[in-house]
Amino acid sequence: MKDIFLVLASGSRYRAELLARLGLPFETWSPDIDETARTGETCAATACRLARAKAEAARVRFPGAWIIGSDQVADLDGRALGKPGHREGARSQLRAMRGRTVIFQTALCLLAGGEAREALVPTQVAFRPLADDEIERYLDREPAFDCAGSAKSEGLGISLLERLAGDDPTALVGLPLVALSAMLREAGAQVP
Repeated sequence: MKDIFLVLASGSRYRAELLARLGLPFETWSPDIDETARTGETCAATACRLARAKAEAARVRFPGAWIIGSDQVADLDGRALGKPGHREGARSQLRAMRGRTVIFQTALCLLAGGEAREALVPTQVAFRPLADDEIERYLDREPAFDCAGSAKSEGLGISLLERLAGDDPTALVGLPLVALSAMLREAGAQVP
């Protein structure tokens, strides 16, 4: 296998931690992309468009590199829930999701060898009917203001859930490694 120069087009520390599991050397670069959903665009379509846009922005900066773009949108009955940014936003999101099922739409794009490989990996997440005091205790202990939907399943946020359903547990954290590993192998990388 030839040496590859791999770039993760993301500023997310969570995605970088996940990608490091594959044992491939990589760099990260955070593209400046407008993440606003377009009028009439579904949550899944937004995630796919943004994953591709991030990868394409990085390709301009790193020609010849293999580029990974990923994005996630939490879909509550067709309404996109992004990163709350602050406690009040997180509180509002968690109240809206309690007792409901949210679909976390995680999109992936790999640009390698002149080809684009793309995948959408949804994860259904059923939240418990959370009491207000549970939400406040959670936010006191794990202020997940930088996570779509405000709940970090890889941390204390798992206690807010009743069940998860999906093909790849890493998709919920933000980078679907099962799909990414397959794409990398298709493109010629040795994983593992």
